This record gives sequence, structure tokens and C-alpha cells, in this order.
Amino acid sequence: MTTEIIVPNNDDKNIATITHLGGTVFSFIPALIVWLLKKDDSAYLTAQAKEALNFQLTVLLAQFVAGILVWLLIGFLLVPIIWLANIVFCIIAAISTSKGETYRYPLTLRLIN
Repeated sequence: MTTEIIVPNNDDKNIATITHLGGTVFSFIPALIVWLLKKDDSAYLTAQAKEALNFQLTVLLAQFVAGILVWLLIGFLLVPIIWLANIVFCIIAAISTSKGETYRYPLTLRLIN
């Protein structure tokens, strides 16, 4: 199995960084927009936008489940933990992509392939 090394240009790195950071405020919307607009232009942006989109959809699902679990009182603990994890992982992803590295979020459902 051969692995292709993707070398992004500066514009791709900047867009990927903004895509990951945008998830902290706008959820899955920035990743979806970048993926739809750039999927035919750059393999690096396609991969990073899909990764960010998968992570934000996972966070959205986790927040929904935590919202339901608020009725069982455990959700009050889960909601801030999920929010903090989203912030931390998005910042780590942004730092990695600003260096031109590919980032893969942990604990993510791979819904978009």
C-alpha cells in the first residue's frame, strides 16, 4: 500500500487552519463550506475539511446526547466537557495545519469518507 504525501501551499494551510478554528464558533458550517467549494481543487483541503466536518458532526451528536442526559443530571457534567474538548482539539488541529501537517481528530465518527 502506497501513501501519497500531500504538500500544501500557504493558501491551503491558511484555509485549513481557519476551517478548524471556525468549528469552535460555527460548528460544522465552515468545514462543510470548504469541503463543498474546494473538494476538487486541493487534496489537502479536502482531507482536512472532511476531518473537521466529521469531528464537528461528532461533537454535535455528543452535545445532543448530553442534552438528553441533562434530565438524568449527568448531562450537566458532559456538556462543558464536550465544549472544552471541542475548543482544545480544534486549536491543536489549527496549529498542526498551520504547519502543513495533516491532523486526525481522536474519538471521531468517520461519517464522511
